[in-house]
Amino acid sequence: MEKTRWAPIITVIIIGIIVGIIILTPANRPSDVRDVASDKEAPFVIDSALQERGGSDRYQPAQGPRGGKLFTADDFSVEVTIFEKGVAPQFRLYLYHKGKLIPPTEANVGITLTRLGAPAQLFRFTPESDYLIGDQEVEEPHSFDLAIVAEWNGSTFRWGYSQVEARVEMSDETLKSSGVQIATAIPAIIKPTLRLPGEIIFNEHTILQVVPRMPGMVIAVERHHGQHVQKGEILAIIESPMLADLRSQYLIARKRLALAQTTYEREKQLWEEKITAKQEYLTAQQQWDEASIALELASERLLALGVSPESAHSGKNLSRYEIRAPIPGIITAKAIVLGEAVKEDKAIFTIADVSTVWAAITVYPKDLNVVKVGQQAAIKATAFDVEGEGTVTYVTTLIGGPTRAATARVELDNHDGRWRPGMFVTAELVAEEIQVPVAVLVEAIQTFRDWSVVFGRYGNYFEARPLELGRSDGTMVEVLKGLSAGEKYATGNSFAIKAELGKAGATHDH
Repeated sequence: MEKTRWAPIITVIIIGIIVGIIILTPANRPSDVRDVASDKEAPFVIDSALQERGGSDRYQPAQGPRGGKLFTADDFSVEVTIFEKGVAPQFRLYLYHKGKLIPPTEANVGITLTRLGAPAQLFRFTPESDYLIGDQEVEEPHSFDLAIVAEWNGSTFRWGYSQVEARVEMSDETLKSSGVQIATAIPAIIKPTLRLPGEIIFNEHTILQVVPRMPGMVIAVERHHGQHVQKGEILAIIESPMLADLRSQYLIARKRLALAQTTYEREKQLWEEKITAKQEYLTAQQQWDEASIALELASERLLALGVSPESAHSGKNLSRYEIRAPIPGIITAKAIVLGEAVKEDKAIFTIADVSTVWAAITVYPKDLNVVKVGQQAAIKATAFDVEGEGTVTYVTTLIGGPTRAATARVELDNHDGRWRPGMFVTAELVAEEIQVPVAVLVEAIQTFRDWSVVFGRYGNYFEARPLELGRSDGTMVEVLKGLSAGEKYATGNSFAIKAELGKAGATHDH
């Protein structure tokens, strides 16, 4: 524990020495180097333990004329401000002699900034207007230790300052009781998911219109709009003079065939017994063949209308015509009423087989290069707990409609009837697989002030780390800036840390 405590102190001492060497050249290195923090002829040391407790070091700066931290020794002062109006946060330093502003060219200043879990940053400064401006952005949160080295009028001054922001201490026991878990930022494969709206519609390939195929008078309507039917069920019954005529022709042809067969057999026997001439036998054979053809033609006419020839022998009304469902499905339209005279080509029923349905997905122009035929899609109903998977079978080549979008069709199995045409759905398609160098769990992301953050774990402390985020697949999200691979962060119930920061009243202090 003692070694761990003094390691940051030794690091800051070394960094301070390096900064002094950079700023001061050997030719004009002053002999009067004063430690303004301790008033001793010794290098300044920041109290690391005080920093970690959220306190300050031994030197407490006053507030400067421009609202910054004013560091003073003898008659010389440096005011450190962080300017961020309309620009990325930057250090601006103002120099004073006996309380009066002096030109920024009269002194050389360097700042070494260290923060939890990150390497030290060395800020160099150049004159601009009436101040010195830093060469790097001061990243959020503004929670850090500063080592300031200034050379003015042949003397060197050093100050140290600690500032804590968006940091909270939580022991392992507190983490366990709060349900907070620790994860590590790692490289990952991101599978970005494209989410698109859609609607369940009928499979157009399984929609069929029923027509009578012969004119007649409706004497019964057995099924109605919205009802489910099985193949072969009676939909309606009509009386058709045309059917009566065809059945009559079939019965006549059948009787003629029977007579022609009898005649043929008798003439064949007489010819074989040399009683009649062969010509009479051949004539009887020809009449039998013609009767067979006539019966076959009458039978085919009935079969073409969906009527069994055997129904002519049932003894029922010869004009009775039963219109039956050609496929199983649901009746989506009906245009027939009792007593109506219908024509043979009128669509009296529309039946849709709903054993398969389509999800019609809206594809916006910017996403057309992502959605492709054969791609797997997860479909979720927006108002019901219904999910399924299907394959993109078609993407329209034309863009139209009010949204100027294309449509992709995803075919879904619906034998259990859970998908109902008209349901609104959301389609999720995996766009591609991307290897990223740093990623964190989506559930770890919290909103703090106007940042998207994770809470980095450093010893017993958590500190907010604002992130610049990239692509996400809903589970992992790419980190473009703000966290390095290998850093630990809070996940699980990380909201508990945000709540603790709220209790502590974390400030945005410059």
